[in-house]
Formats: sequence, C-alpha cells, structure tokens
Amino acid sequence: MAVTTLFLSSLSTARSIVTSYMGPLLVLVGLLLIVYAALSSQSKIRLSYNQVLNFCTFFYSSFLKPHSKDDSLVGQQGALESFYKVQANVYDETRKRLLCGREDMLALAAAQLNFQAQQGLFRHSKPVWVDIGGGTGYNIEAMHAFLDVPEFFSAVFLVDLSPSLCGVAKRRFQRLGWDVKVVCQDARTFRLEDHLEKLDDAKPAARELPEYASAGINLVYKADLITMSYSLSMIPDYYTVVDSIVRLLAPTGLIGVVDFYVQSIVETAGRNYVGGSLNRHVNWLGRLFWRAWFDCDRVSLEGARRDYLEYRFGTKKILDQRNYLLGGIPYYVFIGCHCQGVFARSQDLLETVDASCTESPQIIPAKGHEFLLPLLPQPAIAVETRSKAYESAIINLSSNLPLPSTYYQSHQARIYYDEQLDKHTQFNGDYLYSFAWEDPRVDQRLLQISDNDTILCLTSGGDNLLEYLVTANPRRIHAVDLNPNQNHLLELKVAAFQALPYCDLWKMFGEGQHPDFRRLLLDKLSPHMSSQAFQFWAKHVGRFTSSTSFYDYGGSGHAIKLVRSLAWLSGLRHEIQKLCTCKTRNEQREVWSSIRPMILSRTLHWALVGTEWFLWKAAGVPAAQRQLIIRDGMDLPCQENSRHEKVSDATGEAMWDYIVNTLDPVAQNTLLSDENYHYFLTLTGRYTRRCHPLYLGPKAHRKLSQPHAFSGLRIHTDEINEIIQRFKPATLTIAIIMDSMDWFDPNSTAASTQVCALNRALKPKGRVLLRSAGLKPWYVAVFEKHGFSAKRVAARLPGMCIDRVNMYASTWIMTKIDDLA
Repeated sequence: MAVTTLFLSSLSTARSIVTSYMGPLLVLVGLLLIVYAALSSQSKIRLSYNQVLNFCTFFYSSFLKPHSKDDSLVGQQGALESFYKVQANVYDETRKRLLCGREDMLALAAAQLNFQAQQGLFRHSKPVWVDIGGGTGYNIEAMHAFLDVPEFFSAVFLVDLSPSLCGVAKRRFQRLGWDVKVVCQDARTFRLEDHLEKLDDAKPAARELPEYASAGINLVYKADLITMSYSLSMIPDYYTVVDSIVRLLAPTGLIGVVDFYVQSIVETAGRNYVGGSLNRHVNWLGRLFWRAWFDCDRVSLEGARRDYLEYRFGTKKILDQRNYLLGGIPYYVFIGCHCQGVFARSQDLLETVDASCTESPQIIPAKGHEFLLPLLPQPAIAVETRSKAYESAIINLSSNLPLPSTYYQSHQARIYYDEQLDKHTQFNGDYLYSFAWEDPRVDQRLLQISDNDTILCLTSGGDNLLEYLVTANPRRIHAVDLNPNQNHLLELKVAAFQALPYCDLWKMFGEGQHPDFRRLLLDKLSPHMSSQAFQFWAKHVGRFTSSTSFYDYGGSGHAIKLVRSLAWLSGLRHEIQKLCTCKTRNEQREVWSSIRPMILSRTLHWALVGTEWFLWKAAGVPAAQRQLIIRDGMDLPCQENSRHEKVSDATGEAMWDYIVNTLDPVAQNTLLSDENYHYFLTLTGRYTRRCHPLYLGPKAHRKLSQPHAFSGLRIHTDEINEIIQRFKPATLTIAIIMDSMDWFDPNSTAASTQVCALNRALKPKGRVLLRSAGLKPWYVAVFEKHGFSAKRVAARLPGMCIDRVNMYASTWIMTKIDDLA
C-alpha cells in the first residue's frame, strides 16, 4: 500500500514539474513526436509541418494542458469539452496507433451481422446501429470496409457528449454524403423513440418480426448493433450507461466494445462466462502504472467496468491484446449479446434439452433463461445423465450470472469446459498433432460406417473425423480430446468449411500458408468459432502468415522440422525431394535404398530418435506406450503388475527394430507422391493436389460446406471417461479411441474404468476400434473380462505394411457381447 501511494505521489509531482517547465519539455517532446508519428504511419521519417503541429497539439492537450471549465457546459460534458476542444480537428490523425483494436471490433461485429443476415434475421427490415461515444465518426466510416453502411443499415446514430467532436462527425458525414444522425447527448438519456419515428424506413410495420410479435415484443425502438470505442473507460457513471444499453439492445442484437483495461488473472478465477482468459493477465507493475497514467486524464481502468459489461451481456467473442508500439498498453475487444432473450421457437430448445439427457447433454443453446428455469426442478431425469456443462449452467442461472460463453455462439458444436483446470493447462497452450497419424481409409473398411452410426472418436488433428463425415455421413460424431488446443484446431478446420471457398481452404491446410489469414479469421471464420478457439488463433496468426508452413508448429511440427534439418545437414535434401516425386514404387524403392543408411542410422537413433524426449515431444509417444514396444522387442509376457524399470535398459534395440519395421514397409509398398500423404507431409511440410487427405478435395468441400454438414458434430474437451459416463446407456454404436489405451499404466485401474464406461455407453454389438504399439497389449484381457470379444484385425510383422501409416503394431476391434451388471 505504501509503494502504491508513493508511486501515485511521484506521478502527481512529475505532472506538476511538467507544467512548470513546459517550454523546454516541448522541444524534447517535439522530437519524440516526430519519431512516434513516423512509426504510427509506418513510413519513412518525412513529415510535413502540419503533421508535426498536429502531434504537438495532441501531446499538449493530452498531457500538458490543465483542465479548464466552460461556463456554458457542466459536469462530464464540460470536462470532455475541455479535453477535446483544442484537439478535435486532429483527433483522428493522432489516434490511429494509440487506439488499437477498433477495426478488429468492427470486423468482428460485421462478421456476426453478416452471419445473422445469412440466417434471415433481417429479412423483414434492415438493422439499426447506435455508436455510443462515437466522437468524430471514425468508427462509422471505418465500418464501410466491412459493410456497405448506407445500404446495410436502415438508420445509424452517433451519440457523443462532446460538441467539438460531434461537429467533426457532422462534417465527416456531409463529406461522405451519408445520412448518419449525430446526437450530442448523454448516453444515459438517449432513446431511439425520440428519433426513429421521424424515419420513413423504420416504421413499426417494417421493424416488426413475427416471431417477436407473438411474444409481445416490439422492435421499433431497439438497436441491432451498439458499439463503444474507448468510451466506457471515460464515463464516470458507467453502471447506468451499461444498463441503458441493455434496454436499448434488441433481443438478437449485438454489442461491440473496445477499450483499455488492466486486470489480473486472479480477478477472473471461477468466472466461467468470460469467454476465455488467454492473454488477459496484466502483471502488477503494468496494472499500477497504466491505471495511474490514464487516471491523469480521467480515463479509468479499474476492472469493475469490464466486469460489469461481462456480467450484463453474454460473451460471444473476447480478445485481449497489447499495443506494443506505445509500451504495451493493454486493451480488449468484446462482442456480446443479451444474457436473456425471447425466442418463439421453444420446440427447438426442448429437443435440445432432450438431447442433453442422452448423447450430448451439454448442448443447450443460448435461448434465454426464461425457457431454462422451468426445467430446473425436474427430478425425473437421473443425475448421471447431466453433463458438467449443464450443471455449470444451472449454477450460473441460480446465481443470476450469464451462461458460459459457449451457449451464446452461432453454432453449438463446441461443448463448455473449464479452461482453468490443471488437466487442460498442462499442454502449455499448444496442440501436439497438427494432422492425424491414423489411416482413416482402413477405419472405414473395417467398420463400414453408415448414416445410422453414433461415433465417439479422439479429435487428434481432426482429419479422420472429417473424412468420416465425407465418406459415411454418420448420424452423430462426438470428438473428444483432453487438450483444448486440439479442439481449437478442429474448430478452425470446421469453420473453414462453413465460411471459406475451396481456394482459401486449400491455402490454409493444403499449402500450410495463407497471407490473409488474420483478415479471414476476423471477417469470415469468427462467427463459426467459440470464443476460446478464436482467441487461440488470433494469438497464433503467424502460423499461417509466416514463411514456414502451418504444419511446422505444434508437437508434430518438431518432428517435421527435425526431418528437414537432418536432411539438410546430411546432404540428402535433393534425394528426399526425389523420393517425394517418384512416379512408381520401383523408382521409389531405388531412391529409398540410397538414403536408407542415413535415415536409419544407428548413430542417429542412439543420439536422438530413440530418446525418450524425442519420442514424447516430437512423436507423441508416452512412457507407457514406449514400454509396450520394449516388451514386444524383448518378447516379455504382458503382466499387469510388471514394473517398467525391469525392461528399461533394453530400450535401444527394441525401439530400433520398431522404427525399421515402420519405415521399410512404407517405402517399399506405398507410393509417397500419390497415396501416402502422411509421410509426404512430414517430408515436405505441405500437401499437393495429387497427394492429400480426402477431406481436402474439391468434392469434400462441396459436401462439407453445406449448411447442416456439421449439425451432428459435438466437440468435447475432457477425458473419455468423463464424457461417456454421462451418456445415456446404449447410445454409441462405434468408439474409435486410436492408441489412447496404450497411455494407461498397467498397475492402475484406469483402463478397467474406461472399458466399463465404454460397455455402458455402447449398444449391443457396438464396436471399439483401437490401435496399439504392442502386438498383444495387456489391456486386451481387460476388455474380455468386461463384456467384450477381442479380435486382432491387423498385425504388423517384419516386412509387412498394415496401412499407409504403419506406425502401430496391431489394430483391434472389441465387440460388446454382454452388458455389465
């Protein structure tokens, strides 16, 4: 406390000194402003006299000029006019780099509006936009880059309390020839009925939607979009302003806010409705400094402003960023909607709630508390059929809090999860697999997936489940992964099909690069993604825009980069390129024989490939799976109570044999340039039009870009057990769990717990498809003990290739034959 007091006192003293020695300081400031202006315009340091004068005016008005009082204006209006009157005409030029995020907020809002328009929401009338604290009208003109403002909106209002800024705005719209209503008024007292009744195209008949008319709601005096750009932090009585926005916003309306903030991650602990906390934390020094600095100009950065905004509105998208050009000023972008709304199509909600008791209990759309509350006291449904997300929603409703942000999204595929749990944060904010290492063609051949199947599968890179949707179109797919970032990747791929043409999809996931990815993320993809997934990809834009491939990132990216680095160091780069362009298998075998001694070098294996670090970090092989490989290599019995330490010394030879038995058959029996896209991608970092996963073909895009292509997809972020234990019994027909059973410790009960849960969730004769690094893994007996028959449908013996990947020693199908008591 003493440190804080001393710091604030020092700032106050510094401001007094600045005022006393204004002349000498302005000389120094002038030089600094030249540098700042040059950087802000991102051009060479050649400024006109007027530009230098404008920045000097900005600095004087913002930091040196004492606040004066205009006798004709009182209260907050007088304070604002004192601050802005001198600099009103130079406001826009001097704020381009200071007020970051305005274009991002407008792009996100425009994307949501476009999506609503595509869904037919504005088929009866055009939307109304109110920009609160709009100042000079910059936002409204900037919105024209994303929407045709005069054509898209029936009416646009700019509300601001500063007469000087409103004067600039009026001149702007006169120049543009736009009919924008500039209202110099306190936002707390602004009402659309005072202005819309004068507009011919906003008559009640045109602004009445049938589904809301039946509920007794008139939209004549409601806004479809309300925006606030760096104004919430300057409003003293922000509670009443936010409350007035709640009343002003239409039931399906959007609110967009961008502003400065400072908050600790501790402040958001336990708040499951904020839409993600990635990059939200500001360290103690930053919180102290920026709060004190902005307070000098009556800009308040206390966390309560943002907290109240998130409390009164449901979160659609949230983005926390830094303005690093000016010292890392924290700012946020918020896109929200009503926490409570009226929706006439209650049958849709009832069907969704019914699904919450069977396969996907988390899917309860954001259709208002008034429909959910009558459902709360129903004891007829067993507790075990309720999901964690449902329980979380009930807690929020009973506490008068917004629902978790997943309920307010345009699509309900992504299921709510608590991102702050240790089991989700253990992955250090990244995915392990950017693509799938399993062969989906074999899955379809073995399982014969049909449109009647309900499938549970691991997300991984998302490639395989996308292929299931292309080739079989199952009734429902539950994608499960404990790593939230794997599901963020799946969401991105799904959003690309929903929002992008084939050429953009191919650039992103075929070539692994897209220079305009950030624009696509904001303008096209964002309405189709959860807030958490959007945050993740906003942070990792460079994975598509950099000179390296998207596939060079994530855990699997370590392996891809290592392969290319080793090829360069060993002088085999040209030979590997030849390997990837061979047109026949005989030609490929000849090239392979020439580079095999280096690729399968025992020295390289001893130094790197066979190490535990490489196997986990690059190849994703955990310690328990490594022990399965060692056991097969030493021909040891698979006893559950055997200790791993007994065989740890034999790792080298067993791992060597495993790698040889993996790569040799692939090079001998599959053509990399034509069919084996898994290894082609690993060696080149991209796909080709000839060699790529089925889901990246034009026909697949035509199918998966249809409106309801993903209506049966549910994306869960949790352990498999946590998901299937809450399913209604006998729900699933197929569970594809890849090699996840290999990860269990034979000495624990985790495997038997999961097998029992699978038995409960599967229908009679339901099947479990799994792969293993062992020829006969120890947990086969566990399946047989708990109501399954086990059949090994493929075994990789020396020289044999069981599929295009050939990474696993065996493939199994476990069929449910008995219900457990």
